[in-house]
Amino acid sequence: MYVGKKFMLIAWIFVLPALCIRFFTTIYPIFETFRISFFDVNLLKGTNEFVGLQNYMNIFHDPKMITSLKFTVLFVVGSMLGHIILGIVLALILNMKIKAQKVLRSIVLLPWAMPTVVIAIAAKWAFNNEYGLVNDFIRWFNPDFKLDWLIHTDTARLAVIAVDLWKDIPFFAILILAGLQFIPSDLYESAKMDGAGPIQSFFKITLPLISKNIFILSIFFTMWRITMFDIVYAMTSGGPGEDTSLIAYRITTEAFTNMNTGYAASIAIVLFIAMAILSAISTYAAKKVDY
Repeated sequence: MYVGKKFMLIAWIFVLPALCIRFFTTIYPIFETFRISFFDVNLLKGTNEFVGLQNYMNIFHDPKMITSLKFTVLFVVGSMLGHIILGIVLALILNMKIKAQKVLRSIVLLPWAMPTVVIAIAAKWAFNNEYGLVNDFIRWFNPDFKLDWLIHTDTARLAVIAVDLWKDIPFFAILILAGLQFIPSDLYESAKMDGAGPIQSFFKITLPLISKNIFILSIFFTMWRITMFDIVYAMTSGGPGEDTSLIAYRITTEAFTNMNTGYAASIAIVLFIAMAILSAISTYAAKKVDY
């Protein structure tokens, strides 16, 4: 018994540094953010006053925050619909038995392998009216086409969603492709013998068997979309106005541009709670859904 306690003590001694690092880099910042959210901490004004729930109440009366919330919902829904539909289509293409299949899969993954900031900066130039790649391509078919994509609300939002899809759809498709690899070819042969065409085989065999993969991937990709920051930071800086400002970008702006640390902390806590609730619901649904 003494030897066992001695070994346990030694084990805790070795684990303690890692626990301390985890505490000071994860647990402590969360509690400190929660504490600051109840204070009016503004470095520009030099204030540090306890205001209770005032910061949280301000969230629902802040026009900029409402705009960020609306675009975040639009961004998440639009992006995930695109990921699911286009990701499945791309996965089916990559699953075809063609020459240079491995090379094609490697090429498709290139956008995902590139840093998001690099892609966003490149996209900022690509959507320029005068010398952008996008307008240059459109002018092949319509020489008089002119459009400043990133200075109009609707087109700027569409451009942000499109760049996000171009960046992450390949990775989503590769993960769906992994699920396709486990579907026995005998099922398709039996379906073909019974007179089922490609479309019927897809809806009766392929889609039901990869539905679990799609559901789980959609959960994680949705959470990544909710906390997306870098694509907006590098591509539009939240513009025009605040129309492409995602919630994560709004937190950064309030904290490091407006120096309104207390208000930024309250937004971060609300986002943290929303993510926790979404995670719990998704985990419960994943256990209950019968595939």
